[in-house]
Amino acid sequence: MENRQEVEREKKLGIATIFRRDRWLFPLLMGLTSRSLIVIAMVFIAPLLSVPEGARSVPQGWGVFFAWDSAAYHAIAVEGYHYVNDGQGYNVAFFPLLPLLTKLVMCLGLPFDVAATLVNSFAFLGALFILYNWLESCQGKSVARWSTVVLAWCPFSLFGTVIYTEGLFLLCSTAALAAFHRQRHFLAAFWGILATATRITGLAIVPTFLLTSWRKRRPFRAYLASFLASGGLILYSLYCWLQFNEPLAFLKVQKAWQPEQDFFGQGWLIMFGQILFGHANMKAGILIDPWHPLMIITIGILGFLLGKFRDRLPAVGVDIGFSLLFLALWLIAGDPFLNTVMVLGGIYVLWHTRKKIPAIALIYAFFSFCIIFSSGRTTSAERYVYGIISTSIALGIVFQKYPRWGYLVTVFFALLLFLFGLRFAQQQWVA
Repeated sequence: MENRQEVEREKKLGIATIFRRDRWLFPLLMGLTSRSLIVIAMVFIAPLLSVPEGARSVPQGWGVFFAWDSAAYHAIAVEGYHYVNDGQGYNVAFFPLLPLLTKLVMCLGLPFDVAATLVNSFAFLGALFILYNWLESCQGKSVARWSTVVLAWCPFSLFGTVIYTEGLFLLCSTAALAAFHRQRHFLAAFWGILATATRITGLAIVPTFLLTSWRKRRPFRAYLASFLASGGLILYSLYCWLQFNEPLAFLKVQKAWQPEQDFFGQGWLIMFGQILFGHANMKAGILIDPWHPLMIITIGILGFLLGKFRDRLPAVGVDIGFSLLFLALWLIAGDPFLNTVMVLGGIYVLWHTRKKIPAIALIYAFFSFCIIFSSGRTTSAERYVYGIISTSIALGIVFQKYPRWGYLVTVFFALLLFLFGLRFAQQQWVA
């Protein structure tokens, strides 16, 4: 039977083990330090900087955490949902759990900015706590720590603090996977309902539970819990049916929220072109800036040579060399490069760690990526990949084996997290 000894051991130890100091102190430390860096960047540093072209002056107080999708959640919490079947964008595209919880907190007398920021931030801390405790019990302390570091310091963890759903979704999805892994099926169903009420990608939990139940020969209650996990989406669909006579209203408005594409996958082709040829060349349609592709080719050749002769060089020198080449690519290609690395790199590390990562996490990643790629678009794909908890686990396993890479990547993550905080505060597009 799957993990029977582990499950029995956890039952014997009881809930007291959850509150052991080493089981909450490290995730709390990672959460608070990374959130402190965000606050320093957004609240104290961003207002001192000049406003770049296309940006806005930094709002005062809690308003600094409010931008882009935050306006939709504010409208839902204050005014409710709106939808007309006219091809335009309406806030029905945004799922209800975050505005519902925010509205409950607002009943305490807090304004929306404060309430929504607190809901998402505390949920993010809860996700760190659950991830650490889950992995420590089945993967060991080292993997648990590195995975927590990745989740806390990844630059897209910014969205676990601002008024978005990342923190809440990570809490619900991680708790659901951890509970199902431990065969606490109805607890998993509860968290699954909350996850599918937070965003549509939470639907990946349902086939994950079903396939896991079949592979591990789980009892009937596991299959029942799998179907119950879709309850959040079903209830929201029922609401849309009763309110707007359109149960799939949240899907019908997606076209208005996404840029048009001439063919499936056009966005990915453009993004690869921006990396290889640069924005200026792609925009002009001809080669007006030969330096960009020349530098990309040069970096590619240097990377090939470094890999070919790595056995003849000191290990530290090889790591530093690859790090410098990566930084050069980032400086030259910018966000398209980072976004591509986030998506394709996430797939690679999942494949690389497929024999070590918990099976349920690997299955969940597969279905999540299927949902992400199903639109053929790149908009916010990197942020959605960050929301797949499996990618943090996979990177944690890699860094546990190669800690030097873990330290180098964490430093780079911290730099990007700081820069993303500045950009979001100035209401520039991040992801």
